[in-house]
Amino acid sequence: MNLAHFHIILNHVPSLGCIAGLVLLAAAIRTKNAGLKRFSFQILVLVAMSLLPTYISGAEAQRLVRNIPTVSKAMIQAHQNAAMATLLAMTLTGTLAWFGLWEMRRFSRAGWLTTGGTLLAALITAAMIFGTGSLGGKISHSEIRVESDSAVTEAQGWRDPIELFVSRHSWIWPAGETVHFIGMCMLFGMSLLLLMRMLGAVRSIPFTALHRLLPLGILGFVLNVLTGMMFFIASPGLYLGKNAFHIKMTCILLSTIPLLYFTFSSEPWNVQSDKTASMTSKLAAVSTFVLLVAVVIYGRLLPFLN
Repeated sequence: MNLAHFHIILNHVPSLGCIAGLVLLAAAIRTKNAGLKRFSFQILVLVAMSLLPTYISGAEAQRLVRNIPTVSKAMIQAHQNAAMATLLAMTLTGTLAWFGLWEMRRFSRAGWLTTGGTLLAALITAAMIFGTGSLGGKISHSEIRVESDSAVTEAQGWRDPIELFVSRHSWIWPAGETVHFIGMCMLFGMSLLLLMRMLGAVRSIPFTALHRLLPLGILGFVLNVLTGMMFFIASPGLYLGKNAFHIKMTCILLSTIPLLYFTFSSEPWNVQSDKTASMTSKLAAVSTFVLLVAVVIYGRLLPFLN
């Protein structure tokens, strides 16, 4: 199974998951069911996590199929344009949903602004996902194309303008790198604090105090995603087809699992001052730190590795 096949399988996750999260969140709001609201937030966060590998595998799939005669290169470009917009929208939706979970843990309820914003963002994102999926189907299936699709050209969209803008302005790349490093420092610093507390280096600090800082780590992750996508768009040849890039993306996604554990689970929440963390919490903290170290290493060595 190559990455094109993997993309076809994976793209069903955000399509169905976003709809499920949207419907459940709407039902939770209507019935005022806090448990259902928490579950819908969790689904939307997980869907947001799945969209990054969906986009990356789609870019790899483009590289594999674009020279097949029956494939429409114009539809590939249109699909990629829509996929980037959908990725940004789902990132916003997932961030709002995660903040809703953070509020429910800290204040026992999510604010109406967070809940309403997540519902609206999920509704818009679901519509965008359907549009993106429809364009993806037209790449290889000429029977579902309509007459207006013949007017779509390979030159349309955001990719060429962004590549041209980055190449003409020498400050764009270093500015993006600066923001990227700031985001990594925020995420890495948060994981280091979690590691020290869970391993007992700062036993006097309860997890409830560290919980206040978790949004900073998530903000750092979002900054990394946005700037990382800018680098990817500006210079796809630096990343596509490289195993080192695939390993880095895998480490990023795996690192979100223990971070979500510290958001979802009540086990670390019960770690008060001078209390020893459970083995699960210790493993989650160590895993996050080790995976982020791997992300940094592969990110720095990416130009030199295959």
